[in-house]
Amino acid sequence: MKLRTYLVLSSLTGIGVLLICLFVSYSKMLLSIEQFYWLSGITTGVGLLSFILQYLLTKPLEKSIARISQQTVRIASGDFHTEVPLIGPQEFKLLAEQFNVMSRKLKESFDHLHHSESARRELIANVSHDLRTPLASIQSFVEALEDDVIKDKETFQRYLNTIRLETKRLGGLIHDLFELSSLEAKGVNFEPQPCHVDELLIGTLESFSLHLAEKKLVVEIDLPDKLPAAVIMPAQIKRVLSNLLQNAIQYSPEKGKIGLSAAETGRYLRISIMDEGQGIEASETSRIFERFYRIDKSRSKNNGGAGLGLAIAQSIVQLHGGEIGVHSAKGAGSCFWFTLPIYISS
Repeated sequence: MKLRTYLVLSSLTGIGVLLICLFVSYSKMLLSIEQFYWLSGITTGVGLLSFILQYLLTKPLEKSIARISQQTVRIASGDFHTEVPLIGPQEFKLLAEQFNVMSRKLKESFDHLHHSESARRELIANVSHDLRTPLASIQSFVEALEDDVIKDKETFQRYLNTIRLETKRLGGLIHDLFELSSLEAKGVNFEPQPCHVDELLIGTLESFSLHLAEKKLVVEIDLPDKLPAAVIMPAQIKRVLSNLLQNAIQYSPEKGKIGLSAAETGRYLRISIMDEGQGIEASETSRIFERFYRIDKSRSKNNGGAGLGLAIAQSIVQLHGGEIGVHSAKGAGSCFWFTLPIYISS
């Protein structure tokens, strides 16, 4: 039975019972026949008018419920681009508003699931590619050595060296995958402590001194005289600095310039690493921190790693409660930055 029919029948039943009671009461009164007819006619008219009004007033309720039912069918069929108009009685407006909120949340959830599924397929494809390449190289060189086709010692040693490098590369990829999985699964013991980031910056920079010298890069450091300590895990933040600095060195031209700066912004420290490389297209800056995403579409091992460095850096920074991002323009270099919470003594 429809809701409107149920309400109308309920109203009609109530009016009928009331009329019967009134007619019985009139019959017990000392009324003339003319008075009895007048009162009975007025009562019947009022009851009929009440029935018509209730019939008309329940129509908006039926329409409101019908609209929600129609949108429910659309959602059940997978169409989440739908909203119920906020019309009708206040209770139905509230119901429609809650329905629209539910519809939006369902759409966000399914969009997230769709994106996660796409990312999972892309991740599997990228992992397969990055594992297959060094394994195929190792296999070919091992087979060459097994077939005893290499006679001179120099070539033999070069083959062994290539196998060692590919094995090291494979081990590094597996280590990065394990570290990223641990970070995303919150499997890392997070025990931050107060630490001065400027010391980490200088120490990380010194570890890249040979690479800087090879490309004859000039490093400009901009640090304030008094930089407050940050609440961090030093080893993890050094990994972030190393990843960003390594990218800056790799993509900087020879005799280029790299800038390192740190500044206090409210309750956070903002650390920036700038380079004079080719820059990044605006369409790619939003994806640069995705796992296995590389600007170099050829995926050449000579032009970057497996594409996990920035994803690991992002996970570490987010673990510390900070943010990471990049400002870049094609042909104008890049500026990678991240923030860390400042240590506030009690």
